[in-house]
Amino acid sequence: MAASPAYGEEKGGSSSLGEPEYGHDPASGGIFSSDYKRHDDLKEMLDSNKDSLKLEAMKRIVAMIARGKNASDLFPAVVKNVACKNIEVKKLVYVYLVRYAEEQQDLALLSISTFQRGLKDPNQLIRASALRVLSSIRVPIIVPIMMLAIKEAASDMSPYVRKTAAHAIPKLYSLDSDQKDQLIEVIEKLLADKTTLVAGSVVMAFEEVCPERIDLIHKNYRKLCNLLIDVEEWGQVVIINMLTRYARTQFLSPNQNESLLEENAEKAFYGSEEEDAKDTKAEPASLAKRKPYVMDPDHRLLLRNTKPLLQSRNAAVVMAVAQLYFHLAPKAEVGVIAKALVRLLRSHSEVQYVVLQNVATMSIKRRGMFEPYLKSFYIRSTDPTQIKILKLEVLTNLANETNISTILREFQTYIRSMDKDFVAATIQAIGRCATNIGKVRDTCLNGLVQLLSNRDELVVAESVVVIKKLLQMQPAQHSEIIKHMAKLTDNIQVPMARASILWLIGEYCEHVPKIAPDVLRKMAKSFTNEEDIVKLQVINLAAKLYLTNSKQSKLLTQYVLNLAKYDQNYDIRDRARFIRQLIVPTEKSGALNKYAKKLFLAQKPAPVLESSFKDRDHFQLGSLSHLLNAKAVGYQELPDWPDEAPDPSVRNVEVPEWTKCTSREKRKEKVEKPFYSDSEGESGPTESADSEPESGSEESGSSSSSGSSSSGSSPHSPSEVEEEEEGGKKAKKKKAPQGRKGHIETSSEEASTTESSSSGSDSGSEAEGCPHEAMPPGLFPSCCLHEAEPLGVSPFSPPPPQPIPSSSVVSTSLVTDLEGLTLTDTSLTPTLLSPAFGAVKTYELLHRMAGEGLAIEYCFSRRPFPGDPHMVAVQIQISNNTDAEVKNLRVSEPKPLSSMRIQEFPEIECLAPGDTASVVMGIDFCDSTQAANFQLCTHTRHFYVSIQPPVGELMAPVFMSENEFKKEQGKLMGMSEITEKLTLPEKCQNDHAIVQQVTSAANVGRVPCGASNEYRFAAKTVTSGSLVLITLERREGGTAQLTINSEKMVIGTMLVKDISQALVQ
Repeated sequence: MAASPAYGEEKGGSSSLGEPEYGHDPASGGIFSSDYKRHDDLKEMLDSNKDSLKLEAMKRIVAMIARGKNASDLFPAVVKNVACKNIEVKKLVYVYLVRYAEEQQDLALLSISTFQRGLKDPNQLIRASALRVLSSIRVPIIVPIMMLAIKEAASDMSPYVRKTAAHAIPKLYSLDSDQKDQLIEVIEKLLADKTTLVAGSVVMAFEEVCPERIDLIHKNYRKLCNLLIDVEEWGQVVIINMLTRYARTQFLSPNQNESLLEENAEKAFYGSEEEDAKDTKAEPASLAKRKPYVMDPDHRLLLRNTKPLLQSRNAAVVMAVAQLYFHLAPKAEVGVIAKALVRLLRSHSEVQYVVLQNVATMSIKRRGMFEPYLKSFYIRSTDPTQIKILKLEVLTNLANETNISTILREFQTYIRSMDKDFVAATIQAIGRCATNIGKVRDTCLNGLVQLLSNRDELVVAESVVVIKKLLQMQPAQHSEIIKHMAKLTDNIQVPMARASILWLIGEYCEHVPKIAPDVLRKMAKSFTNEEDIVKLQVINLAAKLYLTNSKQSKLLTQYVLNLAKYDQNYDIRDRARFIRQLIVPTEKSGALNKYAKKLFLAQKPAPVLESSFKDRDHFQLGSLSHLLNAKAVGYQELPDWPDEAPDPSVRNVEVPEWTKCTSREKRKEKVEKPFYSDSEGESGPTESADSEPESGSEESGSSSSSGSSSSGSSPHSPSEVEEEEEGGKKAKKKKAPQGRKGHIETSSEEASTTESSSSGSDSGSEAEGCPHEAMPPGLFPSCCLHEAEPLGVSPFSPPPPQPIPSSSVVSTSLVTDLEGLTLTDTSLTPTLLSPAFGAVKTYELLHRMAGEGLAIEYCFSRRPFPGDPHMVAVQIQISNNTDAEVKNLRVSEPKPLSSMRIQEFPEIECLAPGDTASVVMGIDFCDSTQAANFQLCTHTRHFYVSIQPPVGELMAPVFMSENEFKKEQGKLMGMSEITEKLTLPEKCQNDHAIVQQVTSAANVGRVPCGASNEYRFAAKTVTSGSLVLITLERREGGTAQLTINSEKMVIGTMLVKDISQALVQ
């Protein structure tokens, strides 16, 4: 933001006054000097007419505030400078006023009128700063003024000011929660804003003020999904977290019917016709249960639009997308987040810590997701201890019978580390691996037993504790280890380790009947010198041996109990007194004496070695609550999936119906009728200049944003922040005349939140209204030329060329040149050509093995789709290679991205064995190479397929003269121009080869060119009608330069790559 350099981009202040702070300690001099005489002249400097003096004075005043000095006596002199024209001075004045607003409310109220004037300032930065300061004054009496200011700012023409208004909403809410209803109205208004600058801030305000008002999101859901990729990073985090909770309340769980899907698929494959006939009657009753899960298109939209953000440079954005996929995506698709999370492990240790916390939770339920990246979790010597322990946790979660040998070798290396806490955690990890994977239990036990002789006490103690837990699982099979541990009692001095060994011997004394009494003898001998924890276990051992082997241990037990009776520790004395009364029968002994053996020798359950992250997934991943494993203040629970899907129509947005201005219809007809009629039936006159004067400043969320097809210049950028009002006026002046000859392309409002300005029905009716006599020969609408053609004729052959008579070319050039002499600012409308005649490539849609004998291929025929000129025609060839008839072949419930549209082909009722059928379907790809996903259904099976278009098939050829080409190319310079140098092979040195290769890579039309070494081609994108101009200049030595001019920079970049490959091959 422009407001970011708060005070002094220069290091030491104003250069005119010197820079004394450069080489000094801030505490000893510079602006923090304790020389109070320097501040005597501050008022004079503030009253000066020189901005440099005022700026220096404000810097010194802010420095005083930073040191805790009282500068309130300067308030009148500072407030006067709010009206200063120097923006740096103003910003520092605002900093000062915010500081003293709460402490000195009376003085702050005096400056309210100044801020209110600032809210009307022509500069958007001043308006925003005034609102920011006003909202920072914590004075309840000015709440109505703040509310009025926020409402006005929410309607401001500058997105930056509207963003500041969104920031002010939570501040006002915390000051006076009674204003919630009015603030919700402002939030609702700002949620409808189509500017990426505002989206993140208003969603943050929504989360702070009214997160329960989910109904406010319905109408804006698709828009937020489409805008998400362009919102600033921290706004993306807020929006993704909000949409995660929204999706959990509005969509069904994608994983609830996985088992049912597998069962149905298997039955459909192996079932016979007789079984199908028997099940026909039972179908209606169980239809709901048997119906496979089909993801809601809005659910799919969210997943598709957040997936690219996994490449974000901001770790918080990547983590937000990862948690969204973990909580919302089908299990088969969650794996895409693994690579992005592993990438974050190369970041700072703080980022690694948070990421590993979440990976540890994910790896418990989705182990296979991170298995390919096992080596990424290997521990480096430079890792901090907490990172090492978390990586150990992940490695342990990922351990299975396949990779356990590799992981154990890693653990063997880690045990030699000098970090004792890390070594102890490694030993625990080995114990968990032994618990979870039975085949390595013996190996782990043997390794842990060897660690018992380690010099380090912590290693030995941890090993003994883990061995004790492992032995509890199968004590009978490991009596040798118990014997070995008994022998170590002479050498091990760690109290915890000695106590654990004694507990093991006492618990399983029946497995070592000869060794246990001898161990008790040694312990009794050194009883007075042992630690308290060891003494307690010696007493327990004596009691257990007395109950199982009283002949050998009776005297030893009495001796131990007598020693304990006089011990200094009262816990030991109490234990000895209690056990003596329990195991040694006397006249006063009660009924408990009979149950002593059951009390001491009862079989105890083996401890379960589980991950500490096992139950953390009930917290939302990436949240502070998940990190702490405790519910933090303000944490919102992640809602459960609904049992039944709520009504999806609540997210539909009505298409606005634009009324035509009758006073201009005749004028439009006169302009449109003569020559520049659109040959594709797309020549409907635009109404953007008449009915939608502010379309230039509106935001569009998808790639199919409204744009004039008649103009090659790039449309008004929706996310652009207008610095001054004059820029907006100029844009409107330019937009109006252009709108007379262009028309605005639209996409379905039902599936996308992008702004639509016209409909397909309008363009169709206007095409009918255009008399064919007005068109030059050979330029009739292709839908009329192919109307009587059967869909199955020559499905994969290129369409026959339709030659354009030379007379039309001459007349077109003449009319174009004459049109260029007009004094108006109206741009020319290029005329659509017949399809280009490059080689048509075929693609496989469904392999005959996957389709169980049904093979489907498709190609892009490069003919206009009859029903809708904004759709790409896709020719589909279906072959039945089975021995049975295929019935009811159709497209079922297409679920593309919300901005896409699919026109299904007519249902094929029956396809005999060995027969082939050809059909045509239309797809509006919205100028994007993203795949269109849909479902092909027969009477027995459902196949999920997708069609992904090459970028060259997203356009239609356009006829232009050389002058038109140069004029449009001049408008598309700078960022709209992409250049690539390449070397042409020998076979691609002649004109015919170059034209053939370019037209095969892209559906473009050739433009006449006077130079022999230059080739020009033109096309327009099918959906938005944006011009794409291609220039290939052949140079000496077989080199060439390829230039593409287009306002669609993404399409231009991809097209350069495709054409270069076609020419070089």
